[in-house]
This record gives sequence, structure tokens and C-alpha cells, in this order.
Amino acid sequence: MGSCNCGFLAQEITKLSKTEIHSRAMHKYGDWNEQLNDYCPTSGLLMDDLISQMLNFGLDTDDLKRLEKLSDKEVLNRLQKGQRFLTPNKKEDVVLYLNEWASLLEEKLLDNIRIPVNAEQLIVSGSW
Repeated sequence: MGSCNCGFLAQEITKLSKTEIHSRAMHKYGDWNEQLNDYCPTSGLLMDDLISQMLNFGLDTDDLKRLEKLSDKEVLNRLQKGQRFLTPNKKEDVVLYLNEWASLLEEKLLDNIRIPVNAEQLIVSGSW
């Protein structure tokens, strides 16, 4: 659980070691997908606390499920054809996936930014 796709990201977000993450996961059953399905923010379980930290970082449970399987079609379609068959739990492939995902999110954010410009105000104020 500490050395898989979500585990790599969890290490970066929480600063826990892969051993600490794995230890937390052993208090519940299942892989990341099952633990995300059973996630309860008020359970008091260490793994649920770890998941809460990841969610507070801006992710949601669906993001984490897709990350664990490297399965977001929008992200995969952006990769070059020879890079689309990523190996789960291979850190280099997870980093490639995360970088492409970050680029996608940045593009979506920039596409939604609209700065209203009033040309008359720019000319009058001498800013143009």
C-alpha cells in the first residue's frame, strides 16, 4: 500500500514512509480501491486519516481510484502512443501520469480564466 500508485503520492503528501502507510493500511482490509470505497472521515482509523489528508490536498476519491489504476482516459489520451500502456506501481510511470494530469488540470484552469478588459479605461489611464 505504500509502494503503489496512490502510495507514492501519499508519501509525498503526508511525508509518511511507505512502511508507515502500509502499516496504517493493515488496520483495514483491501487495496486502495476497496479502502477508498469504505472511507469514513470520522472512523478514527489511521488509514482513513491518511485518505483525509489526501482529500484535503484537493483530490477526491475518484481521482485516487483512477490514479491507482492509471486509468483516466483523458490523461492517457494525452500521452504519446508508445507511453499509453503504463505499468502500475512503477514509479516512473506514476510520475509520467501525474505530470500529464497536472498539465491537463492547468490547461483546464487557464481555459476558464476570463479577464474583463475595458479598453476605454486603459486608454484614459494611460496604461495602454
